[in-house]
Amino acid sequence: MQATPDIKTPTQYLASLPPDRKKALTTLHRAIRKAAPDLKPLIIHGMIGYGKYHYTYASGREGDTAIVSLASQKQHITLYLMACDDTGYLAEQNKDRLGKVSVGKSCIRFKKLEDLNLDVVLELIQKAEQLPL
Repeated sequence: MQATPDIKTPTQYLASLPPDRKKALTTLHRAIRKAAPDLKPLIIHGMIGYGKYHYTYASGREGDTAIVSLASQKQHITLYLMACDDTGYLAEQNKDRLGKVSVGKSCIRFKKLEDLNLDVVLELIQKAEQLPL
């Protein structure tokens, strides 16, 4: 679910969710805040983001995003981990450790919180918090 324009804070975003999603995303939100307290939460691109940063591509295109983002989609929950090390995207590199999930380069999709290996996700978020942007 993309946040409506009146949703300005993560607390408002979580409150707007149906009960089952609210419980799962609240649990994830709290775990992310505990694991990476320096990644400040905000609403960005219609979802909860953690650790806002500004990027500039070689083409000159630039914008703002977050290191980690969390969203309730129609069919699943999505966690975006916008972080790379010298060998590639953290999510993609660790897809076999993340549980019963679908993984893209930086996108982790799952239907239930129990499908996600939360310990591995939090380990990757802590690593992402330490990487240079």
